[in-house]
Amino acid sequence: MIAMQYSFTLPADYDMSIIDRRIRDKGPLLDNFPNLRLKAYLTARTGDEETASRENLYAPFYVWDQEEGLNDFVCGPGFAAVSASFGRPQVKTWIVWQAAISPDVRAARFATREITDIGRHEPLADIRTHESEAVARDIDTDGALASVAAFEPTSWTYVRFKLRKTLPETGLGGRVEAYRVGHLSLPGGP
Repeated sequence: MIAMQYSFTLPADYDMSIIDRRIRDKGPLLDNFPNLRLKAYLTARTGDEETASRENLYAPFYVWDQEEGLNDFVCGPGFAAVSASFGRPQVKTWIVWQAAISPDVRAARFATREITDIGRHEPLADIRTHESEAVARDIDTDGALASVAAFEPTSWTYVRFKLRKTLPETGLGGRVEAYRVGHLSLPGGP
């Protein structure tokens, strides 16, 4: 599996209802897309107290079962259209260690993403084990509706992505970005 995210930073005075409308109209087009396990259409807005974003963002997050799905999407008309509208983004990708999706995932209204540097001498196998076990705990006890742990060996970082019904009350911390979920594309349709 491969996780992928790109992000568009939009001006502070940008009318985010344009993005909301785009998600509403275009989001269902990726329902049942081949090799797509999950696409979360994510936004963040300046002034949103819950997500505490300093920027207006459109930042979809994907989990692909096979690289063919990623290739078909990035080389296809949907990605060409978003690139034509906002410019071709830098696409971050991670190799998935573990992903879990609850049957209740459609209730997700928020997402969090945390990217952590992997220390030069940290045993990668230990991080993989810890993060893979954390994914199950996220679903079982942390209230996550989906959880993904993955790593990127060029920059030596790992990511933890969660879909949630509500954001944690204890605060998000400095490395955690929070988003609102506008739509989820999953196998099996809406």
